[in-house]
Amino acid sequence: MVENKSFHSKVRVTVIYGIVLLLGISCLLPLLNILAISFSGSAAVSANRVGVLPVDFTLTAYNKILSDSQFWHSFMISVIRVALALILNLAVTVPMAYAMTKSKKEFRARNIYMNLLIFAMLFNGGMIPTYILVRNLGLLNTIWALVLPGALPIFNVILLMNFFLGIPKSLEEAALIDGANPFQVLLKIMIPCAKPCLATVSLFSIVGSWNDFFSGLIYMQKVDKYPIMTYIQSLNVDIQELLKSGASSSTLENVTELSNRNLNAAKIVVAVIPLLMIYPILQKYLITGMVMGSVKE
Repeated sequence: MVENKSFHSKVRVTVIYGIVLLLGISCLLPLLNILAISFSGSAAVSANRVGVLPVDFTLTAYNKILSDSQFWHSFMISVIRVALALILNLAVTVPMAYAMTKSKKEFRARNIYMNLLIFAMLFNGGMIPTYILVRNLGLLNTIWALVLPGALPIFNVILLMNFFLGIPKSLEEAALIDGANPFQVLLKIMIPCAKPCLATVSLFSIVGSWNDFFSGLIYMQKVDKYPIMTYIQSLNVDIQELLKSGASSSTLENVTELSNRNLNAAKIVVAVIPLLMIYPILQKYLITGMVMGSVKE
C-alpha cells in the first residue's frame, strides 16, 4: 500500500512538472521568435519562414537603432526619468503609507485621506484634463511632465501601508519610550524592516516608468525630448521617403534588408534588456513584498 501511494505521488509530481514545463515553453517560444525575427532578413520575415532561429542572419535592425544618436539621447532621458520617478515615488509613498497606519485618534484626518486615496485609485481626471493641467503648469516638453503625474502610485501606498501594519507594534512603542520621534521611528525601524516591500514598489516604479511610451507621445512635442520607448515606437522603415530624400545607394541597400517587422522585434529586444538586468536583483524581494504587503492579519 505504501509503494502504491508512493507511485501515485510520483505520477502526480511528474504531471505537475510536465504542465509547468509546457507553460514555460509556451511563454518562451514567442520571445525566441521575436529574437529570431530581429536577427533575420526582411525576405525571410515577410515569407514567415522564421521560427526560433534566425534566417539570413543580419544585424541591420540593430545597426539602425544603435547607430542613431537620438536613440542614445532618448535612452538617457529615460534613465533620468526612471531615477527621478523612483526617488519621488519613494519620498512620497513611504511617509504617506506610514501615516495611514496610525489610528484615527493619532491621526484625525486619516479616514479623509484614505477615502481620497481609494477614490483617486478608482477614478481619475482622464487624459484631456490631465494634459490641460500639465500644459497650464508649463511642464510640456520637460522631464517633469513624465514624472509628476504619476508621483503618487496609490496601489504602492496601500501595499506598503499593509506591510507596515504587519510589523509588530511593540517595536515602535519601544522606540518611542526610548525617546525616538516619529521620523526616527520611520527611518530607523519601519524602513529597514520593510526592505522587501520597498524593493517591490521600486520594481513597479522602474518598470512602469521605463515601459511608458504614451506619456512622451502626449507631453513631448519635439522628438529630441522623447523618452526611449516613445522614440523607438516612432521608428519605422519608409523606403518611399528615402527615395524622395535622395538617399545614397548604400543606405537604400541596407534598408532593403530591413522591414518594419524586423525593426519592431529589435525594438522589443532592446527595450527589455535593461529590465532583465534589474529584475534579477530585486526578484528575491518581489514575492515576499507582495504577499506580506497585500494581506493584513
